[in-house]
Amino acid sequence: MKTLPLIAKSTDELNAIFRDLHAHPEIGFTETRTSIVVADKLHEYGVDEVHTGLGKTGVVGLIHGKQKGNRRVGLRADMDALPIHEMTGLDYASTNDGVMHACGHDAHTTMLLGAAKHLAATRDFDGTAVIVFQPAEEGLGGARQMIADGLFEQFPCDEIYGMHNFPNGELGKVSICKGAAMAGAAFFDIKVTGQGSHAAVPSQSKDALIIAASLASELQTILSRNVPALDTCVLSVTMLNAGAAYNVIPEVATLGGTIRYFKDEVYELAAGRMQAICDGFALAHGVEIALELRNVFDVLINDNDLSDAYLEAAADIVGQENIMLADEPKTGSEDFADMLKIVPGAYCVVGHAGTVPLHNPSFTLDPEILPIGASIMARMIEKRLPLQTV
Repeated sequence: MKTLPLIAKSTDELNAIFRDLHAHPEIGFTETRTSIVVADKLHEYGVDEVHTGLGKTGVVGLIHGKQKGNRRVGLRADMDALPIHEMTGLDYASTNDGVMHACGHDAHTTMLLGAAKHLAATRDFDGTAVIVFQPAEEGLGGARQMIADGLFEQFPCDEIYGMHNFPNGELGKVSICKGAAMAGAAFFDIKVTGQGSHAAVPSQSKDALIIAASLASELQTILSRNVPALDTCVLSVTMLNAGAAYNVIPEVATLGGTIRYFKDEVYELAAGRMQAICDGFALAHGVEIALELRNVFDVLINDNDLSDAYLEAAADIVGQENIMLADEPKTGSEDFADMLKIVPGAYCVVGHAGTVPLHNPSFTLDPEILPIGASIMARMIEKRLPLQTV
């Protein structure tokens, strides 16, 4: 690995920032402490402009190169944590009970700070680096909020790039899937309102629990009988809640879950079939069934040419032997997709030595990835905004 010299010298500082952020995780749109840490560091590094409050707790920094070209390239990192109780046993484990950086956003924030420090110190580029620290990536719409607050009107970008850690046990392995790379996603809630009764007299009920359980099973026929076999769609019921007593048949049951897709028309098909199935069950059982569907992630689409450029910059840091094109997209989702709908760019994943999966209470990120990710981000700015010879 050929991490950039200033970033390599800053490894201890990056580790300290990472440990501090990890110990103080914050849920989306409440990243008040995190945004203060970020803004303070950007000021310390001599970033030209530091703007706070975009998307409630977002932070944007501007770094001008030695040459004042008009082109602007963005780098983005997410800052929020998850509502998970940490079980890693780390000496810098979460001090906020029930909240944990189980996806590595603390590392993403740290890596972008490392890149900002390098870029502000060296300024070996022509144009402006736009450094975006985004809140609320975990299904709360942080990217959309920043965009609605005028992110790209106030800080226009010609290109923008994001990065995510990947606990694959292969430190520094960088990959990109061109085109549709990560699934779009919607969350759904279904409320079944039947008629409760004494559990000893079920004939007097319209059993919301049984109806909901059958509905959860029937929804799977959308995948097996409606979605074309060569298209990808995931429909997962992840919550089913009903009842509070052994001797009462509940009047209300609720279901919740998610749909993942790579084509808008597949999502529309699934959504339409969900509504039809809910309406049919309501009619068949003489109950009320209300479906609420809300899109939370768009399909993440990597620009082909800019994906190549990203991998070329990464190869300068990790070596060509650690570069690969991913053959298959991931059914996970990422709201950086909303930014890529407006500004072309790409999103890569960088491997590290940990192997516990993301969103797991025992997830541990290997801090050796920090200077690698920071160097790739900084190098991307230098490659996409090269100094002009005069």
